[in-house]
Amino acid sequence: MEKVFIEPTRTTPLINFDPEEGLLEMKGRSSPENSIQFYQRVLDNLDEYAVSGGPEITANIAFEYFNTSSSKCLFDVFKRLSKIEDSGKKITINWYYEEGDDDMMEAGEDYSDLLDLNFNFFEIEEDDL
Repeated sequence: MEKVFIEPTRTTPLINFDPEEGLLEMKGRSSPENSIQFYQRVLDNLDEYAVSGGPEITANIAFEYFNTSSSKCLFDVFKRLSKIEDSGKKITINWYYEEGDDDMMEAGEDYSDLLDLNFNFFEIEEDDL
């Protein structure tokens, strides 16, 4: 299982997955040309983490925008986190959204409800996202 660090671009988010620290961060805008290809390394590493990772993982998610194909990939990320939780590990999911961005808050609520996962919701100022 390897550390995954991807610098953000205009169309892709910052991705930082550090299995030794038990930390997954995704932040920014997500509208890559091929979302499945972009997120595959994260998904593969989460699969591995479920089997041989540490006792807990914290996911800090802070998107200002994601497109439809990215939303499917995010669903897959949360499915992996649910699987990790089902294996007896502790997961914490922190969902950050811009002040007044009800759509992004509701997107997090939808993921939480669909997969029966507990999310912590944090409204933050635009400059902090």
